[in-house]
Amino acid sequence: MLIELIYQSLFITGIVAIMMLVIEYINVLTQGAWQNGLAGKKITPYLVAIVLGATPGCLGAFAVVAMFSHGVLSIGALVATMIATSGDEAFVMLAMFPRDALFLTGALMAIGLTVGLLTDYVMKRLNIKMDIFCPDLALHGPDSCRCFPRQDIIRQLRELSPVRGILMGVLMLFLFGVASGTVGPQSWNSIRITIILSGAIALFIVATVPEHFLREHLWDHIVLKHVHRIFLWTLGALVVTWIATGYMQLTEIIQGNALTIIFIAGLVGVIPESGPHLIFTTLYAQGIIPFVVILTSSIVQDGHGMLPLLAHSRRQFLVVKLINLVAGLAVGLIVYGIARL
Repeated sequence: MLIELIYQSLFITGIVAIMMLVIEYINVLTQGAWQNGLAGKKITPYLVAIVLGATPGCLGAFAVVAMFSHGVLSIGALVATMIATSGDEAFVMLAMFPRDALFLTGALMAIGLTVGLLTDYVMKRLNIKMDIFCPDLALHGPDSCRCFPRQDIIRQLRELSPVRGILMGVLMLFLFGVASGTVGPQSWNSIRITIILSGAIALFIVATVPEHFLREHLWDHIVLKHVHRIFLWTLGALVVTWIATGYMQLTEIIQGNALTIIFIAGLVGVIPESGPHLIFTTLYAQGIIPFVVILTSSIVQDGHGMLPLLAHSRRQFLVVKLINLVAGLAVGLIVYGIARL
């Protein structure tokens, strides 16, 4: 069973890493373009904020924190972003239950927009102002590297660096494992085909990007900062879930204490770190907890998108977290009440 859980964790981590890699690539290709959306003076900044928040990973959330710290966005826009974001867990949810994950993301964007607008309205009516600070948080500015240096690709492959060789080798092993059924779906279906196509795109990116992009964006950011955490948290969540469902009659406990689980999910979401939410992600994927629990957790938690704010303003961090906790519990209780009717 442990070996099976390790294979499952490797499969999920592989999908997450591939999606993160592709999004990092797209982020560099299109950097700066999304900032044009802030030209509007009314609802446009909120829309841009929730779109950045809904983008899987931490880049969008970090960008919004940076803009908030420079006074570009309001605290309402920051609240909206942190409700819409699920951090790295978004990749895992897309890997484990893609259809429900997309529906959840849409719901989080709608809730984030509503709560963000309401937050700024209340703050304005009560004349509460947030301090504008300017720490050393810069938006991801123009990168000196090109994503597709056509004239250098052959030379890069001929003079293969250790980092490029390792990444290409791991990706090829993962693709072989998926194609052979060692990890992932046991038969050819749309999921296996989609993963192989995505993996092929990731392999193309790794093979063609310049060395600067490879090291700074893919190796230093994704591999060294994220992949091992995702694997360990995923494996830990799967092991805990397996033990709980096998020896603790967790299904019966949850069904008899749904309200308690909703409150626990909200409180766990306050932790400013990627990982704890994976417990609820795994439980939902296995059909053990209802949708309302993962909805509550997702509203409150924001991966580690709030860590830059915590480092510079504990007061503003607590204000945003408190607003999102109240919003998460309120929505969770409303949805739970409707489901009970």
